[in-house]
Amino acid sequence: MNWKLEIDECIDRRDWQSLKEILSVMRPPDVADLLETLDPPTSIIIFRLLPRDQAARVFSELEPVAQNKFIARMKDESLRSVLTMLSPDDRTELLEEMPAEVTCKLLDLLSPEDRAEAMTLLGYPEDSVGRLMTPDYIAVKSNWSVSQALEHIRKYGRDAETLNVVYVVDENRRLIDDIPIRHLLLANPQAIIESLMNRRFIYVTTTDDQEEALKKMTRYNLVALPVVDSAGVLIGLVTVDDVLDVAEEETTEDFEKKNAIVPLEITYSSASPWLLYRKRVMWLLLLAVAGFFSSSVIAAFEETLAKLVALAFFIPVLIDSGGNAGCQSSTLIIRALSVGDLSMKKWFVIVKKEVLVGLSLGVTLGLVLFVWGFIWKGGYAMGTVIGISMICVIMWANLLGGLLPVVLVKLKLDPAVASSPLITTLVDGTGLVIYFFIARIIMHI
Repeated sequence: MNWKLEIDECIDRRDWQSLKEILSVMRPPDVADLLETLDPPTSIIIFRLLPRDQAARVFSELEPVAQNKFIARMKDESLRSVLTMLSPDDRTELLEEMPAEVTCKLLDLLSPEDRAEAMTLLGYPEDSVGRLMTPDYIAVKSNWSVSQALEHIRKYGRDAETLNVVYVVDENRRLIDDIPIRHLLLANPQAIIESLMNRRFIYVTTTDDQEEALKKMTRYNLVALPVVDSAGVLIGLVTVDDVLDVAEEETTEDFEKKNAIVPLEITYSSASPWLLYRKRVMWLLLLAVAGFFSSSVIAAFEETLAKLVALAFFIPVLIDSGGNAGCQSSTLIIRALSVGDLSMKKWFVIVKKEVLVGLSLGVTLGLVLFVWGFIWKGGYAMGTVIGISMICVIMWANLLGGLLPVVLVKLKLDPAVASSPLITTLVDGTGLVIYFFIARIIMHI
Protein backbone atom coordinates (compact mmCIF):
# COMPACT_ATOMS: atom_id res chain seq x y z
CA MET A 1 0.00 0.00 0.00
CA ASN A 2 1.22 3.52 -0.80
CA TRP A 3 1.20 5.52 2.43
CA LYS A 4 2.91 8.61 1.04
CA LEU A 5 -0.19 10.77 0.39
CA GLU A 6 -1.80 9.95 3.73
CA ILE A 7 1.46 10.58 5.59
CA ASP A 8 1.97 13.91 3.83
CA GLU A 9 -1.53 14.98 4.86
CA CYS A 10 -0.85 14.01 8.50
CA ILE A 11 2.40 15.98 8.47
CA ASP A 12 0.68 19.04 6.97
CA ARG A 13 -2.06 18.87 9.65
CA ARG A 14 0.54 18.01 12.33
CA ASP A 15 -1.69 15.11 13.24
CA TRP A 16 0.99 13.09 15.03
CA GLN A 17 -1.41 10.58 16.59
CA SER A 18 -2.80 9.47 13.22
CA LEU A 19 0.71 9.41 11.81
CA LYS A 20 1.85 7.21 14.69
CA GLU A 21 -0.94 4.73 13.93
CA ILE A 22 0.05 4.59 10.24
CA LEU A 23 3.72 4.05 11.07
CA SER A 24 2.89 1.23 13.51
CA VAL A 25 1.63 -1.00 10.65
CA MET A 26 4.40 -0.17 8.18
CA ARG A 27 7.40 -2.44 7.70
CA PRO A 28 10.80 -1.10 8.89
CA PRO A 29 12.36 -0.92 5.38
CA ASP A 30 9.39 1.14 4.16
CA VAL A 31 9.64 3.52 7.11
CA ALA A 32 13.39 3.87 6.49
CA ASP A 33 12.73 4.74 2.83
CA LEU A 34 10.17 7.32 3.95
CA LEU A 35 12.57 8.97 6.43
CA GLU A 36 15.29 9.29 3.79
CA THR A 37 12.93 11.27 1.54
CA LEU A 38 11.96 13.83 4.18
CA ASP A 39 13.82 16.92 5.37
CA PRO A 40 15.89 16.33 8.54
CA PRO A 41 13.63 18.09 11.10
CA THR A 42 10.52 16.22 9.90
CA SER A 43 12.31 12.87 9.72
CA ILE A 44 13.54 13.27 13.32
CA ILE A 45 10.00 14.05 14.52
CA ILE A 46 8.62 10.99 12.75
CA PHE A 47 11.43 8.79 14.06
CA ARG A 48 10.60 9.82 17.63
CA LEU A 49 7.00 8.69 17.11
CA LEU A 50 8.17 5.09 16.64
CA PRO A 51 8.10 2.57 19.53
CA ARG A 52 11.57 1.63 20.79
CA ASP A 53 11.76 -1.80 19.15
CA GLN A 54 10.43 -0.53 15.82
CA ALA A 55 12.77 2.49 15.97
CA ALA A 56 15.78 0.18 16.31
CA ARG A 57 14.70 -1.96 13.35
CA VAL A 58 14.08 1.14 11.22
CA PHE A 59 17.43 2.64 12.20
CA SER A 60 19.24 -0.54 11.12
CA GLU A 61 17.63 -0.24 7.67
CA LEU A 62 18.88 3.32 7.06
CA GLU A 63 21.91 3.97 4.87
CA PRO A 64 25.10 4.90 6.79
CA VAL A 65 24.91 8.51 5.57
CA ALA A 66 21.35 8.83 6.87
CA GLN A 67 22.29 7.12 10.16
CA ASN A 68 25.08 9.64 10.65
CA LYS A 69 22.65 12.54 10.13
CA PHE A 70 20.24 11.08 12.68
CA ILE A 71 23.03 10.55 15.20
CA ALA A 72 24.10 14.20 14.82
CA ARG A 73 20.57 15.41 15.62
CA MET A 74 19.43 12.93 18.28
CA LYS A 75 19.85 13.44 22.00
CA ASP A 76 22.04 11.03 23.93
CA GLU A 77 19.13 9.37 25.68
CA SER A 78 17.33 8.64 22.40
CA LEU A 79 20.57 7.31 20.90
CA ARG A 80 21.17 5.09 23.92
CA SER A 81 17.67 3.65 23.59
CA VAL A 82 18.14 2.84 19.89
CA LEU A 83 21.60 1.35 20.40
CA THR A 84 20.38 -0.85 23.23
CA MET A 85 17.54 -2.23 21.10
CA LEU A 86 19.76 -2.98 18.09
CA SER A 87 20.87 -6.58 17.67
CA PRO A 88 24.63 -7.09 18.28
CA ASP A 89 25.41 -7.69 14.60
CA ASP A 90 23.45 -4.60 13.48
CA ARG A 91 25.17 -2.57 16.21
CA THR A 92 28.59 -3.76 15.04
CA GLU A 93 27.77 -2.84 11.43
CA LEU A 94 26.70 0.64 12.56
CA LEU A 95 29.85 1.20 14.62
CA GLU A 96 32.23 0.13 11.86
CA GLU A 97 30.49 2.35 9.30
CA MET A 98 30.69 5.52 11.41
CA PRO A 99 33.68 7.90 11.61
CA ALA A 100 36.03 7.16 14.52
CA GLU A 101 34.85 10.07 16.67
CA VAL A 102 31.20 9.07 16.23
CA THR A 103 32.00 5.44 17.06
CA CYS A 104 33.68 6.54 20.30
CA LYS A 105 30.64 8.63 21.21
CA LEU A 106 28.27 5.72 20.58
CA LEU A 107 30.41 3.28 22.57
CA ASP A 108 30.30 5.66 25.53
CA LEU A 109 26.50 5.54 25.47
CA LEU A 110 26.37 1.74 25.81
CA SER A 111 26.14 -0.16 29.06
CA PRO A 112 29.38 -1.84 30.22
CA GLU A 113 28.07 -5.25 29.07
CA ASP A 114 26.99 -4.01 25.62
CA ARG A 115 30.22 -2.03 25.24
CA ALA A 116 32.33 -5.11 26.02
CA GLU A 117 30.30 -7.16 23.53
CA ALA A 118 30.65 -4.49 20.83
CA MET A 119 34.41 -4.17 21.38
CA THR A 120 34.78 -7.95 21.09
CA LEU A 121 32.95 -8.04 17.76
CA LEU A 122 34.82 -5.00 16.45
CA GLY A 123 38.07 -6.73 17.39
CA TYR A 124 37.66 -9.31 14.63
CA PRO A 125 39.21 -8.64 11.19
CA GLU A 126 37.21 -6.49 8.79
CA ASP A 127 34.88 -8.56 6.56
CA SER A 128 35.36 -11.59 8.83
CA VAL A 129 32.50 -13.73 10.13
CA GLY A 130 33.28 -12.42 13.61
CA ARG A 131 32.05 -8.96 12.59
CA LEU A 132 28.88 -10.44 11.12
CA MET A 133 27.82 -12.85 13.85
CA THR A 134 25.53 -12.34 16.81
CA PRO A 135 26.32 -13.91 20.19
CA ASP A 136 22.60 -14.37 20.94
CA TYR A 137 21.88 -18.09 20.40
CA ILE A 138 20.35 -21.06 22.20
CA ALA A 139 22.53 -24.02 23.20
CA VAL A 140 21.63 -27.21 25.07
CA LYS A 141 23.60 -30.16 26.48
CA SER A 142 23.60 -33.63 24.92
CA ASN A 143 22.66 -35.35 28.20
CA TRP A 144 19.51 -33.26 28.68
CA SER A 145 16.08 -34.63 27.96
CA VAL A 146 13.92 -33.04 25.26
CA SER A 147 11.61 -31.60 27.93
CA GLN A 148 14.61 -30.01 29.71
CA ALA A 149 15.80 -28.51 26.43
CA LEU A 150 12.35 -27.08 25.62
CA GLU A 151 12.08 -25.58 29.10
CA HIS A 152 15.51 -23.97 28.61
CA ILE A 153 14.36 -22.55 25.26
CA ARG A 154 11.19 -21.10 26.82
CA LYS A 155 13.27 -19.46 29.54
CA TYR A 156 16.11 -18.01 27.45
CA GLY A 157 14.90 -18.08 23.85
CA ARG A 158 13.30 -14.64 23.90
CA ASP A 159 16.66 -12.93 23.28
CA ALA A 160 17.92 -15.43 20.69
CA GLU A 161 18.48 -14.23 17.13
CA THR A 162 16.68 -17.29 15.75
CA LEU A 163 14.99 -20.41 17.13
CA ASN A 164 15.00 -22.36 13.89
CA VAL A 165 18.06 -24.29 15.04
CA VAL A 166 19.20 -25.32 18.52
CA TYR A 167 22.90 -25.99 19.09
CA VAL A 168 24.32 -28.81 21.21
CA VAL A 169 27.52 -28.16 23.17
CA ASP A 170 29.66 -30.21 25.54
CA GLU A 171 30.84 -29.28 29.04
CA ASN A 172 33.47 -26.92 27.55
CA ARG A 173 30.89 -25.30 25.23
CA ARG A 174 32.45 -26.88 22.17
CA LEU A 175 29.91 -27.32 19.37
CA ILE A 176 29.03 -30.98 18.78
CA ASP A 177 25.82 -30.75 16.75
CA ASP A 178 22.85 -28.67 15.64
CA ILE A 179 19.23 -29.78 15.77
CA PRO A 180 16.27 -28.21 13.90
CA ILE A 181 13.68 -27.00 16.39
CA ARG A 182 10.97 -29.09 14.71
CA HIS A 183 12.86 -32.27 15.68
CA LEU A 184 12.66 -31.22 19.33
CA LEU A 185 8.98 -30.31 19.09
CA LEU A 186 8.08 -33.67 17.52
CA ALA A 187 10.31 -35.83 19.73
CA ASN A 188 9.31 -37.77 22.83
CA PRO A 189 9.68 -35.37 25.79
CA GLN A 190 11.59 -38.06 27.72
CA ALA A 191 14.07 -38.72 24.89
CA ILE A 192 17.68 -37.69 25.45
CA ILE A 193 19.11 -35.02 23.15
CA GLU A 194 21.98 -37.36 22.20
CA SER A 195 19.46 -39.72 20.58
CA LEU A 196 18.46 -36.94 18.14
CA MET A 197 22.02 -36.11 17.11
CA ASN A 198 23.83 -37.14 13.91
CA ARG A 199 26.92 -34.91 14.40
CA ARG A 200 26.80 -33.78 10.76
CA PHE A 201 26.82 -30.03 11.27
CA ILE A 202 28.18 -27.19 9.13
CA TYR A 203 30.04 -24.31 10.75
CA VAL A 204 32.39 -21.37 10.12
CA THR A 205 35.11 -19.86 12.29
CA THR A 206 35.28 -16.29 13.54
CA THR A 207 38.20 -15.46 11.23
CA ASP A 208 36.64 -16.88 8.04
CA ASP A 209 35.74 -14.38 5.36
CA GLN A 210 32.08 -13.41 5.25
CA GLU A 211 31.89 -14.83 1.72
CA GLU A 212 32.67 -18.26 3.18
CA ALA A 213 29.52 -18.04 5.29
CA LEU A 214 27.58 -16.96 2.21
CA LYS A 215 28.87 -19.94 0.18
CA LYS A 216 28.07 -22.49 2.88
CA MET A 217 24.58 -21.16 3.60
CA THR A 218 23.82 -21.14 -0.13
CA ARG A 219 25.28 -24.60 -0.75
CA TYR A 220 23.52 -26.30 2.18
CA ASN A 221 20.31 -24.19 2.21
CA LEU A 222 20.79 -23.06 5.82
CA VAL A 223 18.90 -20.32 7.66
CA ALA A 224 21.57 -20.05 10.38
CA LEU A 225 25.22 -21.02 10.62
CA PRO A 226 27.10 -21.57 13.92
CA VAL A 227 30.38 -19.71 14.46
CA VAL A 228 33.20 -21.31 16.48
CA ASP A 229 36.66 -20.20 17.56
CA SER A 230 39.93 -22.02 16.87
CA ALA A 231 39.20 -24.46 19.72
CA GLY A 232 35.72 -25.33 18.41
CA VAL A 233 33.93 -23.36 21.13
CA LEU A 234 30.56 -21.99 20.01
CA ILE A 235 30.84 -18.18 19.90
CA GLY A 236 27.76 -17.08 17.98
CA LEU A 237 25.80 -17.56 14.80
CA VAL A 238 25.20 -15.95 11.44
CA THR A 239 21.64 -15.73 10.13
CA VAL A 240 20.37 -15.69 6.57
CA ASP A 241 19.31 -12.01 6.68
CA ASP A 242 22.90 -10.98 7.44
CA VAL A 243 24.24 -13.20 4.66
CA LEU A 244 21.78 -11.71 2.15
CA ASP A 245 23.22 -8.28 2.97
CA VAL A 246 26.73 -9.66 2.33
CA ALA A 247 25.58 -11.17 -0.98
CA GLU A 248 24.16 -7.80 -2.09
CA GLU A 249 27.34 -5.96 -1.08
CA GLU A 250 29.62 -8.48 -2.79
CA THR A 251 27.54 -8.48 -5.98
CA THR A 252 27.55 -4.68 -6.08
CA GLU A 253 31.31 -4.56 -5.43
CA ASP A 254 32.06 -7.14 -8.13
CA PHE A 255 29.79 -5.34 -10.59
CA GLU A 256 31.63 -2.07 -9.95
CA LYS A 257 35.05 -3.70 -10.29
CA LYS A 258 33.99 -5.46 -13.48
CA ASN A 259 33.29 -2.06 -14.95
CA ALA A 260 36.54 -0.47 -13.76
CA ILE A 261 35.10 1.46 -10.83
CA VAL A 262 36.68 1.46 -7.38
CA PRO A 263 33.89 0.14 -5.08
CA LEU A 264 31.76 2.98 -3.70
CA GLU A 265 30.98 1.15 -0.41
CA ILE A 266 27.79 3.24 -0.17
CA THR A 267 24.71 3.51 -2.36
CA TYR A 268 24.80 5.59 -5.52
CA SER A 269 22.09 7.93 -4.21
CA SER A 270 24.21 8.65 -1.12
CA ALA A 271 27.41 9.28 -3.11
CA SER A 272 28.46 12.85 -3.91
CA PRO A 273 29.67 13.83 -7.41
CA TRP A 274 33.18 14.29 -5.96
CA LEU A 275 33.19 10.74 -4.59
CA LEU A 276 31.97 9.33 -7.91
CA TYR A 277 34.73 11.26 -9.69
CA ARG A 278 37.43 9.90 -7.34
CA LYS A 279 36.18 6.32 -7.67
CA ARG A 280 36.21 6.43 -11.48
CA VAL A 281 39.04 8.70 -12.55
CA MET A 282 42.00 6.49 -11.57
CA TRP A 283 40.88 3.50 -13.62
CA LEU A 284 40.07 5.73 -16.58
CA LEU A 285 43.55 7.26 -16.44
CA LEU A 286 45.20 3.84 -16.23
CA LEU A 287 43.14 2.51 -19.13
CA ALA A 288 43.89 5.63 -21.16
CA VAL A 289 47.62 5.08 -20.61
CA ALA A 290 47.22 1.41 -21.54
CA GLY A 291 45.34 2.52 -24.64
CA PHE A 292 48.47 4.31 -25.83
CA PHE A 293 49.87 0.85 -26.51
CA SER A 294 47.29 0.33 -29.28
CA SER A 295 48.26 3.66 -30.82
CA SER A 296 51.93 2.68 -30.61
CA VAL A 297 51.22 -0.61 -32.40
CA ILE A 298 49.46 1.19 -35.25
CA ALA A 299 52.35 3.67 -35.48
CA ALA A 300 54.88 0.81 -35.55
CA PHE A 301 53.06 -0.80 -38.48
CA GLU A 302 52.51 2.48 -40.31
CA GLU A 303 54.40 1.27 -43.41
CA THR A 304 52.33 -1.89 -43.54
CA LEU A 305 49.11 0.14 -43.42
CA ALA A 306 50.45 2.58 -46.06
CA LYS A 307 51.08 -0.29 -48.48
CA LEU A 308 47.67 -1.83 -47.92
CA VAL A 309 45.14 0.67 -46.60
CA ALA A 310 42.37 -1.95 -46.70
CA LEU A 311 43.84 -3.49 -43.55
CA ALA A 312 42.59 -0.51 -41.55
CA PHE A 313 38.97 -1.20 -42.47
CA PHE A 314 38.96 -4.45 -40.47
CA ILE A 315 40.67 -3.19 -37.29
CA PRO A 316 37.45 -2.24 -35.43
CA VAL A 317 35.69 -5.56 -36.03
CA LEU A 318 38.78 -7.56 -35.05
CA ILE A 319 39.57 -5.81 -31.79
CA ASP A 320 35.90 -5.42 -30.82
CA SER A 321 35.25 -9.13 -31.38
CA GLY A 322 38.36 -10.04 -29.41
CA GLY A 323 37.42 -7.74 -26.54
CA ASN A 324 33.88 -9.11 -26.42
CA ALA A 325 35.12 -12.72 -26.41
CA GLY A 326 37.61 -11.96 -23.63
CA CYS A 327 34.93 -10.26 -21.52
CA GLN A 328 32.59 -13.23 -21.95
CA SER A 329 35.31 -15.63 -20.87
CA SER A 330 36.42 -13.59 -17.84
CA THR A 331 32.80 -13.16 -16.68
CA LEU A 332 32.19 -16.91 -16.73
CA ILE A 333 35.45 -17.72 -14.93
CA ILE A 334 35.00 -15.01 -12.27
CA ARG A 335 31.50 -16.27 -11.54
CA ALA A 336 32.66 -19.90 -11.39
CA LEU A 337 35.43 -18.95 -8.96
CA SER A 338 33.11 -16.90 -6.76
CA VAL A 339 30.55 -19.71 -6.34
CA GLY A 340 33.20 -22.39 -5.78
CA ASP A 341 32.62 -24.17 -9.08
CA LEU A 342 36.31 -23.73 -10.00
CA SER A 343 39.48 -23.87 -7.94
CA MET A 344 43.11 -22.97 -8.59
CA LYS A 345 43.91 -26.66 -9.10
CA LYS A 346 41.70 -26.69 -12.21
CA TRP A 347 43.66 -24.06 -14.15
CA PHE A 348 44.65 -26.61 -16.81
CA VAL A 349 40.98 -27.47 -17.31
CA ILE A 350 40.34 -23.78 -17.94
CA VAL A 351 43.16 -23.61 -20.51
CA LYS A 352 41.88 -26.65 -22.43
CA LYS A 353 38.28 -25.55 -22.38
CA GLU A 354 38.94 -21.91 -23.31
CA VAL A 355 41.32 -22.86 -26.15
CA LEU A 356 38.72 -25.25 -27.57
CA VAL A 357 35.88 -22.73 -27.20
CA GLY A 358 38.09 -19.95 -28.58
CA LEU A 359 39.04 -22.07 -31.59
CA SER A 360 35.39 -22.88 -32.29
CA LEU A 361 34.29 -19.26 -31.96
CA GLY A 362 37.30 -18.04 -33.94
CA VAL A 363 36.67 -20.43 -36.84
CA THR A 364 32.99 -19.41 -36.98
CA LEU A 365 33.74 -15.69 -37.01
CA GLY A 366 36.84 -16.21 -39.17
CA LEU A 367 34.82 -17.86 -41.94
CA VAL A 368 32.40 -14.94 -41.94
CA LEU A 369 35.25 -12.43 -42.20
CA PHE A 370 37.04 -14.48 -44.85
CA VAL A 371 33.97 -14.28 -47.08
CA TRP A 372 33.53 -10.61 -46.25
CA GLY A 373 37.16 -9.75 -47.01
CA PHE A 374 37.19 -11.87 -50.18
CA ILE A 375 34.03 -10.30 -51.61
CA TRP A 376 34.28 -6.74 -50.28
CA LYS A 377 37.97 -6.20 -51.01
CA GLY A 378 38.08 -8.75 -53.80
CA GLY A 379 41.07 -10.78 -52.81
CA TYR A 380 41.77 -14.26 -51.55
CA ALA A 381 44.85 -13.06 -49.66
CA MET A 382 42.91 -10.33 -47.84
CA GLY A 383 40.16 -12.77 -46.85
CA THR A 384 42.77 -15.23 -45.58
CA VAL A 385 44.52 -12.57 -43.48
CA ILE A 386 41.27 -11.44 -41.91
CA GLY A 387 39.99 -14.98 -41.30
CA ILE A 388 43.18 -16.32 -39.70
CA SER A 389 43.63 -13.13 -37.67
CA MET A 390 40.12 -13.48 -36.27
CA ILE A 391 40.78 -17.09 -35.23
CA CYS A 392 44.04 -16.16 -33.48
CA VAL A 393 42.64 -13.02 -31.82
CA ILE A 394 39.55 -14.82 -30.47
CA MET A 395 41.64 -17.73 -29.15
CA TRP A 396 44.08 -15.33 -27.47
CA ALA A 397 41.28 -13.18 -26.00
CA ASN A 398 39.46 -16.24 -24.69
CA LEU A 399 42.62 -17.57 -23.07
CA LEU A 400 43.47 -14.17 -21.58
CA GLY A 401 39.95 -13.68 -20.23
CA GLY A 402 39.97 -17.16 -18.72
CA LEU A 403 43.41 -17.12 -17.12
CA LEU A 404 43.69 -13.52 -15.88
CA PRO A 405 41.13 -14.02 -13.06
CA VAL A 406 42.96 -17.21 -12.01
CA VAL A 407 46.29 -15.38 -11.93
CA LEU A 408 44.75 -12.61 -9.82
CA VAL A 409 43.41 -15.16 -7.32
CA LYS A 410 46.88 -16.72 -7.16
CA LEU A 411 48.27 -13.27 -6.34
CA LYS A 412 45.59 -12.93 -3.62
CA LEU A 413 43.80 -10.18 -5.54
CA ASP A 414 40.09 -9.93 -6.28
CA PRO A 415 39.45 -11.61 -9.69
CA ALA A 416 36.75 -9.01 -10.36
CA VAL A 417 39.63 -6.60 -11.07
CA ALA A 418 39.86 -8.42 -14.43
CA SER A 419 37.20 -5.98 -15.56
CA SER A 420 35.67 -5.69 -19.00
CA PRO A 421 37.52 -2.41 -19.78
CA LEU A 422 40.84 -3.98 -18.68
CA ILE A 423 40.35 -7.11 -20.81
CA THR A 424 39.25 -5.00 -23.78
CA THR A 425 42.28 -2.70 -23.49
CA LEU A 426 44.71 -5.62 -23.27
CA VAL A 427 43.13 -7.40 -26.23
CA ASP A 428 43.12 -4.20 -28.32
CA GLY A 429 46.90 -3.81 -28.28
CA THR A 430 47.86 -7.48 -28.50
CA GLY A 431 45.19 -8.18 -31.11
CA LEU A 432 46.64 -5.50 -33.38
CA VAL A 433 50.10 -7.06 -33.09
CA ILE A 434 48.67 -10.45 -34.09
CA TYR A 435 46.75 -8.91 -37.00
CA PHE A 436 49.67 -6.97 -38.52
CA PHE A 437 52.12 -9.83 -37.96
CA ILE A 438 49.86 -12.25 -39.87
CA ALA A 439 49.31 -9.65 -42.65
CA ARG A 440 53.07 -9.23 -43.11
CA ILE A 441 53.65 -12.99 -43.37
CA ILE A 442 50.79 -13.80 -45.77
CA MET A 443 50.91 -10.67 -47.96
CA HIS A 444 54.72 -10.22 -47.85
CA ILE A 445 54.57 -6.53 -46.95
